Amino acid sequence: MDDEAPADPVSWVLECITTRQNISPRRLVAPGPDDDQVNLMFRAAAAAPDHGEIRPWRFVLVPPDKRALLADVFAQALIERDAEATPEQIDKARDKAFRAPFLALAIARLGPCEPDIDPLERMVSMGAAIQNFVLYAHSLGFGSGLTSGQALRSLPLRQLFQMSDGEQAVCCINVGTVAKRKPTRLRPDVASFVSTL
Repeated sequence: MDDEAPADPVSWVLECITTRQNISPRRLVAPGPDDDQVNLMFRAAAAAPDHGEIRPWRFVLVPPDKRALLADVFAQALIERDAEATPEQIDKARDKAFRAPFLALAIARLGPCEPDIDPLERMVSMGAAIQNFVLYAHSLGFGSGLTSGQALRSLPLRQLFQMSDGEQAVCCINVGTVAKRKPTRLRPDVASFVSTL
């Protein structure tokens, strides 16, 4: 996005939404967002719809000096799934923890709560919080990518992030400066997914 918003803020918001891309963490390089920018992105996340004000999500930052811990978890999760994984495959799994300048884990809180909000509705809130976060990152000129995989369901990851019963890791949020953009994805025509009762 440009540093300055256009005169018409409504057009700028639509442009921000429709031009955002999911960028592979391999294409996200330094500089990443500074502490003030990260705080603003989380403020945007906090504006997500939240029926019952239960905050059905939390985020855990993974700073550079903790990436090796996450890399170990990714490697261990691969070995547990595939005892015959090659050293190259294990190194590739470990490397995923080091790619983007900014990395956080998004965790959905789906256990018992008061008021009792349906878990599906809570996942909608989780998705909205993540979308707000990455849209704000895009508005600041950064690229972002969401990554997931089987390692997010592993016991070592749950232990590392001190996840309680009812919590579920949803995705890693990666943010940085885009080294190489991919072609813009065609968006579906509105008529292809909207009907009238």
